[in-house]
Amino acid sequence: VVAKLRGIVGQRKIGHTGTLDPDAEGVLPICLGRATKLCDMLTDKDKTYEAVLLLGRATDTQDITGTVLESREVPEFRPEEISDVLQSFVGEYAQVPPMYSAIKVNGRKLYELAREGKEIERKARIVQIYEIRIKKTELPRIWMEVRCSKGTYIRTLCQDIGEKLGCGAAMKSLVRTQVGPFTIAQAKTLDEIQTLVAEKREEEILIPVDSIFDNYRRGEVGEEAMKYLRNGNRINASLCTLENPLPDERIRMYGPDGQFYAIYRFDSQENRYYIVKMFHE
Repeated sequence: VVAKLRGIVGQRKIGHTGTLDPDAEGVLPICLGRATKLCDMLTDKDKTYEAVLLLGRATDTQDITGTVLESREVPEFRPEEISDVLQSFVGEYAQVPPMYSAIKVNGRKLYELAREGKEIERKARIVQIYEIRIKKTELPRIWMEVRCSKGTYIRTLCQDIGEKLGCGAAMKSLVRTQVGPFTIAQAKTLDEIQTLVAEKREEEILIPVDSIFDNYRRGEVGEEAMKYLRNGNRINASLCTLENPLPDERIRMYGPDGQFYAIYRFDSQENRYYIVKMFHE
C-alpha cells in the first residue's frame, strides 16, 4: 500500500500505522510528510474488525488460504453454547502469535521462516478483547464483530475459539472497520485515491495532524516564547494561554499565527511544559 501510494501521490515521505493480512480489507491509516511522526502513536490505537469464522477446519495459516491440517465434524451447537465460548475470550487473553505474522525474531519475520517450513516457539502475549458481538450464525459459519487492543490476531482468536468449541476453526474473511478515530466510512480504496489525485482533489481526504489530538486541550504561546517552541525547548507555564493545566497533561501547542507546532507535557513540579513530539517543520 505504501509503495503504491508513493507512486500515486508523489510523496516520498510516507508511512503506515500497522499491517493487514494480504486477503484482509479495511482501514489502514497512512501518514504523509511530517505526519509520519504519528505512525508509532497510531499503532497503539484500539481496533474493530468484522470476521467470518469457519468451524470444522484447521489450517497452518489459521485462515482458509492455508493448507488444511485437519477437518472435523461440526456439532449442532445451541446459540447459547457458541455465545458462552465467544464471551469467554472477552477481557485479558494470552494469545500465541501465529507463525504467519510480521513479528520479527532474530531479525527475521516469522512468516519468512514459516514459508521455509520452519516453526519456532513463540511466547504468549497478553491482548485485550473488549467486545465480541455475534452478528449472524449459519453453521459452520459465524459472523462476528470484535473490538480489541493492538497486537491482537483475529486469525488466532478464530482458531482458539474453534479449539474451545472442540471442532477447530479458521478465519474465512476479515474486514477492519475502525482504527482509533478512523472508520471505514471515511476510508478510500487505492483506485478512489488515484482518481481524486488525478482530479487534484486529494485535499478532500487529507486529515490535519492536530485533529488526531482533538482530545487534548489547546495551548498557545506569544512571540516571546516562539524561539523556545520552534526548537522544542521547555516552556514556562506563564508563557502559555492554557489555564490550570493538570499534572502530566498533554496539550496541543500552537504559535501566535495559529499554526500547530507540537505536543507538550506539563510538569507540575517545575511549572513548565516539556516537548513530547514536534510536528512543525
